[in-house]
Amino acid sequence: MGLLTFSLNLTLDGCVDHQEGIVDDETRAFFTRLMDEGGAMLWGRVTYEMMEGYWPAVARGDEEAPPAMREWAVKLGAKPKYVVSSTRKDFPWTNTHHIAGDLREGVQKLKDATPAGVLLGSGTLATELDRLDLIDEYKLLVHPRIAGHGPTLYQGGLPGTRRLELLSADPLRNGVVAMHYRRAR
Repeated sequence: MGLLTFSLNLTLDGCVDHQEGIVDDETRAFFTRLMDEGGAMLWGRVTYEMMEGYWPAVARGDEEAPPAMREWAVKLGAKPKYVVSSTRKDFPWTNTHHIAGDLREGVQKLKDATPAGVLLGSGTLATELDRLDLIDEYKLLVHPRIAGHGPTLYQGGLPGTRRLELLSADPLRNGVVAMHYRRAR
């Protein structure tokens, strides 16, 4: 069974708005490494639609982008992608699969079938999966910014505090800190 690893960008005040983070070669390299190491991506519908609206066009060359971004887009297209949605059933992006029905059962089956692990990249879905006790690790990029607005991580709340064990904290040259935690069980 593979681990379910939640990874996201957030500011010091917990804002997860994708426009608030630092996007440069270091942060791209961090997420490329995570994607390369994992066996599959897992998103909620909103994150999928945001990604679907941009990255396939970059991979095809329809959107202008630096070579490193195009390479990432091609890798992302080839990676198995799983989407949790109760409102959408059609996911035309290459290698995309729908997880429907019981969330706990569907995600546990995905973990069991993916020894290299599953990379979760949706904040709202992370809250639901944390409530179900399915997240094993957290690899967060904490950006040196205070956004002063939302959305924020876990703004929907959890039933109790999650205790974590710090595995590493690596500062990047751009001021971002890569934090790696494991659930303390």
